[in-house]
Amino acid sequence: MLFKFSARDANGKKIEGKIEAVSNDTAVQIIQNKGLTPLFVVREKETPEYLQSLQRIWEGASQKELMVFFRELATLIEAKVPIVVALRAVGEQSENNYIKTVVREISDDVEDGMPVSESMAKYPETFSTLSINMIKAGEISGSLQSSVVFIADNVEKNYRLTSKIRGALLYPAFVVTAAIIVGFLAVTIILPKLTGLIKEMQVEIPWYTRLLMIFSNFMRDYWWAVLIAAAGGIVGFIYYIKTEAGRKEWDNVKINLPVVGKLYRYIYITRFCNNFSVLLASGIPIVRALMVVGDVVNNSVFKAVILRAADEVKSGGNISTVFTRSDVIPP
Repeated sequence: MLFKFSARDANGKKIEGKIEAVSNDTAVQIIQNKGLTPLFVVREKETPEYLQSLQRIWEGASQKELMVFFRELATLIEAKVPIVVALRAVGEQSENNYIKTVVREISDDVEDGMPVSESMAKYPETFSTLSINMIKAGEISGSLQSSVVFIADNVEKNYRLTSKIRGALLYPAFVVTAAIIVGFLAVTIILPKLTGLIKEMQVEIPWYTRLLMIFSNFMRDYWWAVLIAAAGGIVGFIYYIKTEAGRKEWDNVKINLPVVGKLYRYIYITRFCNNFSVLLASGIPIVRALMVVGDVVNNSVFKAVILRAADEVKSGGNISTVFTRSDVIPP
């Protein structure tokens, strides 16, 4: 349960915040253990799970914000600033309230003795599996600063790649959207006027023109039903691809689409190469690195190939053996 509290420290300074505890008494005990004198402790009304998910999606943390976070954190660690102090300083500097809250909670966990990687793992919607594993590797090897720099570089690469992809797809998306709007207006406004003119002329028209006229009249009278059906289809499609079967099918369709399918393949291959090289450079074993990248690549078809490669390496084989047999990775 989440409790909101107000307390004073040894210097009489008033401190307010929130803590997780199983009961009110436990919350008071936790506050006292921190050397604070509780003024009041009140259980905060919990937000339903579905609203929490929506809130995280709405607020969230962009790649650019995560890049800045890791860059600043690496700078402070390199300057020998204690990790708890560094986390709090970077969190408070962020303009994103969501990042502030998450980093504050991570710093509290670390202050209580929890490893940074373990605390970050509580927020999988913010920190990727790759970032968490690299932080863990840095904690074990004693090179946390290097790991954080690696993560910042990797997030920056992904951010730049994503920006280029969005820029490349922006114009085609604009053209398709404009074509749909023009087609809709032509069918619902222009064609009905031409239909009336053709009827007045009393001329024989081909069957396909009659079919087009019928379709135009239907769109003019029931355009609202078409929009509702389209919206329902889009919502249904989104829900379907969130299921395991739907996601696998959509991932397979994406890499086999005409024109853009090749682009998707290169995106996933680039993502695999960038992340895999970063993990190997940070000292993570090759099998573990493959398993982590399988989650990060964000395509179930590529993930299956990468996990097969991990199994092959476990058995003493080579990555290239699996990749050569695969039909999704080019030679």
